[in-house]
Amino acid sequence: VQLQASGGGLVQAGGSLRLSCAASGRTFSSYTMGWFRQAPGKEREFVAAVSWIGGNTEYADSVKGRFAISRENAKNTVYLQMNSLKPEDTAVYYCAADPHGLSSNEYDYDYWGQGTEVTVSS
Repeated sequence: VQLQASGGGLVQAGGSLRLSCAASGRTFSSYTMGWFRQAPGKEREFVAAVSWIGGNTEYADSVKGRFAISRENAKNTVYLQMNSLKPEDTAVYYCAADPHGLSSNEYDYDYWGQGTEVTVSS
């Protein structure tokens, strides 16, 4: 599976962005898809994940109620809708694919995209 993330940019605090992750490979629909982020000087952290059938999701506490993950298997694409953005959301966001079940553990994810940068100004 090859992943290509897009949609990052510069936004003011309180604004919104939608990230997209396009996947190649006919088995996309069988993977759990996740978003992670890495802020400058910090370790990469889990943001959100969606199961392969899209019915189950998991979120980091820091983004619950503000971010929403979804997927369109027909388009081989997963999305991360980010609302009410805060300066602390500034990071490079990575999408990843996990051939196992829903997980927030980055070591369960076998495939990673190149990342898209999100900057939230105060």
